[in-house]
Amino acid sequence: MSVEITTGPPEVRVPVSAEATDTVGTAEAVLSKRTGATVRLADAEDLGGSDRSVVMRVRIAESPFELPRTVVVKHYGECPAEARSDPFAHEAASCQLTTALPPEARIGPELIAHDAAERLLVLEDLGRGSTLADVLFADDPRMAERALLAWARALGRLHSTTAGCEADFDALMRRLGARSWTDPVADDITRSVGELPELLSQTLGVDTPPRMVERLTGATELLESSRYRSFSPSDICPDNSLVTGSGVRFMDFEWGCVRDVAMDAAYLQYPFPSSWCSYALPDNLAESMLSTWRSEIVEVWPELDDDEVLMPRLFNAQLLWVWVSTWWFLPRTGETDRPIDLHMPSPRRSTALVDRWRHLRSDAEKADMADVAEFADRVVDALVNRFGAGALHLQPYPAFRTT
Repeated sequence: MSVEITTGPPEVRVPVSAEATDTVGTAEAVLSKRTGATVRLADAEDLGGSDRSVVMRVRIAESPFELPRTVVVKHYGECPAEARSDPFAHEAASCQLTTALPPEARIGPELIAHDAAERLLVLEDLGRGSTLADVLFADDPRMAERALLAWARALGRLHSTTAGCEADFDALMRRLGARSWTDPVADDITRSVGELPELLSQTLGVDTPPRMVERLTGATELLESSRYRSFSPSDICPDNSLVTGSGVRFMDFEWGCVRDVAMDAAYLQYPFPSSWCSYALPDNLAESMLSTWRSEIVEVWPELDDDEVLMPRLFNAQLLWVWVSTWWFLPRTGETDRPIDLHMPSPRRSTALVDRWRHLRSDAEKADMADVAEFADRVVDALVNRFGAGALHLQPYPAFRTT
């Protein structure tokens, strides 16, 4: 069992809520059942969680068996009946799948214990290191570049080591009670293909030509079965990526799934399209990140080292991400343009969208897709007309800004 604990001030916050106290008690019961002896926990620290779960770091205060000094406990509430996916099932199946990998190939926290009835996970504590977001919002460009390349390498290693795992993931999900599962983003992409044209017309006065809809429909083939499918944490944004001495480790698998690797590789070209972290990267860094990712996956899929095979798939993935993120972020009638995430530093939605459509226009021109380039150009002009020339200026991440 690998344990990676970094030193630093404890910053312990003892929870006082009944919900947090219940989580500690439930975790003690789950660990005691797993070990066959009494396990006591102490010094619970609230790690934030969400409206779906309580997440805490706790110390193993009493155990007759060797356990890590601290663990992370994640306790989910009940999944609403109308929900499309159960985040507990996705995370539990994802952690079981990745924990089965050899320790040197593991890219997420080890699953120490779980209980489906209690909807609780006990996970390896990856420590108090910096996330990729921390590094990108600091002031060291070399460290930021190294972290991004390590992130790309970790993503490629994850894809190569979990290639062909769909049957295993499906079995794990069914064992957890899920009769079926899907990539949650795939559901949104499918909806956006049908709904965004009307939104573009209403909000920006841009009509979507039939040829563009045909392009999108063809691109959605990436959401179906292919030989290039692998496990994906799904939400691989900077604040869910921990930078450690042994490489980048991914956290938060509550939407983990199996999907075409191009959908993740697009993150290397269009930085974090599902995330609030939508700042610009230096020229050529995206190319270096893609090369790093490819170096990890070519042994499994050697044909993806051929631009004629990879780049059309990657362009389709980029097209889908730009489309669905526009559907997510474009202000509806009566809404105001605002930061993508009100609780984090981020560009305004219009600025992020203009940057993505400009990149799409450039990539379409390189791929001799004049119809896509022309449509992207119209969307850019309409966004600037609606939100002002300031939408044209997406700043780089703070680590890459010159003083």
